[in-house]
Amino acid sequence: MFKLVIASLLVASTFALPYPFQKSAAVPLLDGRIVGGFPIDIEEIPYQVSLQFFGSHICGGSIISVNYAVTAAHCTDGSTAPQLGIRAGSSNRLSGGVVVPIATIFQHPSYDDWYIDYDISVLLLGDNGVVLGSTIQPIPLPVQSQPIPGGVDSLVSGWGTLYEGAGSLPTQLQAVVVPTVTIEECRAAYGASLITDRMMCAGVPEGGLDACQGDSGGPLAVDGELIGLVSWGYGCARPNFPGVYASVPALRSFITQVTGI
Repeated sequence: MFKLVIASLLVASTFALPYPFQKSAAVPLLDGRIVGGFPIDIEEIPYQVSLQFFGSHICGGSIISVNYAVTAAHCTDGSTAPQLGIRAGSSNRLSGGVVVPIATIFQHPSYDDWYIDYDISVLLLGDNGVVLGSTIQPIPLPVQSQPIPGGVDSLVSGWGTLYEGAGSLPTQLQAVVVPTVTIEECRAAYGASLITDRMMCAGVPEGGLDACQGDSGGPLAVDGELIGLVSWGYGCARPNFPGVYASVPALRSFITQVTGI
């Protein structure tokens, strides 16, 4: 996972894509930082998975059924199914739980790698999927176009670096609680052209907890439902720039189309 060159106002780093798949984009992808958060056990969020590229952690993801998981499209873009797998059922990204191969990647056909729009991929799991238990459970999904009000606490989780500029990832799963931000507030922060109807935001105005939370592709959950997928943001927990997420309610029909769920 290396740096993406942002060809405009800033150069931002990302751990989301393994080298040779790094690409230029109009916005900076998140590298999976959990800032101001806390260690969490997989039994508390048993839907969390580590997406792995030839056995190395690159992104987060969420189990949505025995046979399917979801992640961000920018995490799978340029990769093939045999290159990827998930580690499920472990708080440690390096060991424990079970490693399951990916049989098929269903990347959203409208995914835009410049604006990071339609940033969702559904993963069909190989080896007959996962066996459910206390450390492996699907996360419930919202309904299509379910409203996302501002000011609602959400839980973001992953194995990202703990502060901006850190050179290594924690092995222990981390989480942080951040409030959702209205689409109007998010567009005011980033500009209306960058925040589409397929995006949502979460963070606090003073920074320190948000903007780069979680692993790219990892879950943002509200009341136990999967509402967002970590997507992009400026800097790392910087004031006035909330984290930007792919909106699961806005992309719910794609999940149903692929999985029947």
